Amino acid sequence: MKQNISQESGAANKYVLLVFVTALLWSLGGVLIKSIDWNPIAIAGTRSLIGSLLMLIVMPRAFRSITWRSVPGAIALSITVILFVAATKMTTAANAIFLQYTAPIYIALFSPWVLKERIGWLDWLLITVAVFGIGLFFLDRLSLDNLWGILLALVSGLSYAWLTILLRLQREASPEAAALLGNILTFLFGIPWMFPPVHLAQNAPWLLLLGVFQLGLPYMIYAVAIRHVRALDASIICIIEPVLNPIWVMLVTNERPATWSIAGGAIVLLTSLTRTLMATRRRVELKAG
Repeated sequence: MKQNISQESGAANKYVLLVFVTALLWSLGGVLIKSIDWNPIAIAGTRSLIGSLLMLIVMPRAFRSITWRSVPGAIALSITVILFVAATKMTTAANAIFLQYTAPIYIALFSPWVLKERIGWLDWLLITVAVFGIGLFFLDRLSLDNLWGILLALVSGLSYAWLTILLRLQREASPEAAALLGNILTFLFGIPWMFPPVHLAQNAPWLLLLGVFQLGLPYMIYAVAIRHVRALDASIICIIEPVLNPIWVMLVTNERPATWSIAGGAIVLLTSLTRTLMATRRRVELKAG
């Protein structure tokens, strides 16, 4: 019995850790996107082209698994990645990532209806604490610069929430198929803006890093993990992304974070780790029951 519980705990830890790794890789988006001198739709399209090719090589079965049931999640992914890149270019990276991570609020509202996953008072408390921590972290960077960028970031938060819900909804089918199709749709949408490519020698290395390590690889990992981790758990664990995102920029530019940024980051990290432990324990209890 102890051996079975230990094995179940290890399996639970694995999938929760995969969500954590996903957030870590996604957090590279701000510094990489800001390094590319090109229009945002072209960046999104090229990034998704590279991500799609990687997924086709590593997960060829995902292409064969595409059905009409993959379409809603694919559309949500395409909208999310296009709007996030556009918002990052049109407003501050802080605005873009902060507003995208209003997603857990929408997931808490919609997942009981769509996924039949119960949301309790502790879930709402963690969401509130996490959003407060993000706000504190970005206190000196949030601005009203470029209203359109802010609006796009808000919509990307809603689409990201639906992406998580819809991938989770496909857990018995193929979340990977929806992720692959979403990247293909993004590439097709971006084609008119991608040609002719500009500053290719300068942009190519950043685009390759963006497509492989910030998009293709993490979405493959996320598609595997979301089968086993609740939608809200995944979104709260990933809430470390908006804190890590500007930290990479700080490291590159040698910026020093303010005291409230450190405090906000600590709150978000603690919230994410708390949710990671809770999600692991819930999976072990479900397996044991």
